[in-house]
Amino acid sequence: MRHGRRMLTGAARVTRRMTLAEAAAKADELARDGSERELATLRSEWDDEVEAAARSRDYRERAVAYRAVGQFRFRQKTELLRRGLEDDSPAARGSALVSIQLLSKEHPGVVNQIRPILHTMAAGDPNQAVRRLAIVCLRNGSPQRETIVLLSGLAEADNQEPELRNAARAVAAELRKRSSART
Repeated sequence: MRHGRRMLTGAARVTRRMTLAEAAAKADELARDGSERELATLRSEWDDEVEAAARSRDYRERAVAYRAVGQFRFRQKTELLRRGLEDDSPAARGSALVSIQLLSKEHPGVVNQIRPILHTMAAGDPNQAVRRLAIVCLRNGSPQRETIVLLSGLAEADNQEPELRNAARAVAAELRKRSSART
């Protein structure tokens, strides 16, 4: 199949009629299968669309774009995700956090670079789901004392929702365990 000037092969055969969400799902599948060459081809074809969608006025398009960054394994787009964390839309912020969580599984530096933002979101984002996602992201970073203290405080705070307290308790316990294993 011809696409532009390039001939695409195998799993990378994609037409522009796919939506960004469909292409991102395909990219995620390729990444899980270890098909790096096809993933790189797909990534290069959709790079501009991801950037354009992240600048859209429609929060749904921005949310798809931020989620796609993780599905495409775009580690070089952490600045774009940082912008997503500051989005007015909880859906867009949540999608950016899902991508951060996905990217940080293999690269904890992603979390470590934005730890202060994640702390702020975990402690005070107006959306409870976004707060829980920020807590889950902190799991993949290095077990730093200030993160454990913050999460322990959230876990013990009676004024927090039970789901948030449980997530904070679980992540704090995991980080404590990893911290003590290092010493």
